Amino acid sequence: MTYDIMLVRVQPGLTLQKTLDRLNAGFDPDADLPLLRLTDAQRDEWDRILGRVSRDIGSVESKEYLHSLTLETVGPPGRVQLDYCGDTAHIEVAYRHSGPAALEVTELAYRIAHIVEDESGLTGHDFEVGQPTRTGDPVKAAVRLSGVSDWAQHHLS
Repeated sequence: MTYDIMLVRVQPGLTLQKTLDRLNAGFDPDADLPLLRLTDAQRDEWDRILGRVSRDIGSVESKEYLHSLTLETVGPPGRVQLDYCGDTAHIEVAYRHSGPAALEVTELAYRIAHIVEDESGLTGHDFEVGQPTRTGDPVKAAVRLSGVSDWAQHHLS
């Protein structure tokens, strides 16, 4: 279980929600995921994202899988994972951070979201707390992350 932030390329003339509705309408949970087939422009976006995250944030590990390109932060304040698929991306943070550590890791996740938005034109939204990543408050995200992490530690451990 992870705290997730979604990024999507909003289709011309549509809102973020309408774009997501169209993407979800064609989703078949029983089908195999489509193989990653990036355009040259999307591959260039990924290279810019990877370079900028490495330069602005620090060391990352990057891998290419059949269905996505992935980067993970290395070191403090904790692991943040970005999966990029061209027209969509998502950021995951494990529910194990609470208190000040939750704020540090959500600030990091939001910084990565801003880089993805800048370099790709994708629009980020944190549905966990109902706010866009561009203008949203990482403190609000940290409160949610911390609360769920604390609940999980007390009830699932």
